[in-house]
Amino acid sequence: QVHLVESGGGLVQTGGSLKLSCRVSGLILSVFWDIEVDWYRQAPGNQRELVARSISDRSTDYADSAKGRFTISRDNARKSVNLQMNGLKPEDTAVYYCSMRYRGQDYWGPGTQVTVFS
Repeated sequence: QVHLVESGGGLVQTGGSLKLSCRVSGLILSVFWDIEVDWYRQAPGNQRELVARSISDRSTDYADSAKGRFTISRDNARKSVNLQMNGLKPEDTAVYYCSMRYRGQDYWGPGTQVTVFS
């Protein structure tokens, strides 16, 4: 059974950094290599929005709000996808989720809270 679990959220001052991690279980490594894993976020009162995509081991994509500040990367040995967030702003405050689609089904983690204070 496929599970995603996020970690690494917390409270940080404006301009600070956090590294989020999404650990995927229930997939063999060779399948994980080819799976797209995405990071989303949802702030109170807002819709969930895409932050970054790890399309394969080498291909990535970012929302405009994340470009130049966030970096998504894969650790295939650990079957995890990380999101390094630098230069954090109060508007980055949200619950961050990782997500993937496998065999036509969408999987989501429970989320991790990121709070940026000024």
